[in-house]
Amino acid sequence: MAHQQFRSCVDACNACADACDHCSTACLQEPDVKSMARCIALDIDCAAICRLAAAYMARGSEFAKQICTLCAQVCDACGDECAKHQAAHCQECAQACRRCAEECRRMSGAA
Repeated sequence: MAHQQFRSCVDACNACADACDHCSTACLQEPDVKSMARCIALDIDCAAICRLAAAYMARGSEFAKQICTLCAQVCDACGDECAKHQAAHCQECAQACRRCAEECRRMSGAA
């Protein structure tokens, strides 16, 4: 039942991972890819930690809160970087990251 208890956080993590995957791929199509390097790297890190956090919550791992604390930190960094770029995919990713960070903080008790 742990996966039901944390449903909103799991959903936010999965949505954020999807947004980050889309953003990193779209960034590779931008005219100045080099200027998007940090955004792409953080998108990849963020997608990975979000999927990990969702999996830990889904199985009720005793370490889920710690993973979610770290996930919130990575989401904050990714969201801050994406927000610097005007591309729609970056702005959408920034929003998804902020929602996920908020849910993860709430889940981990850090809010």
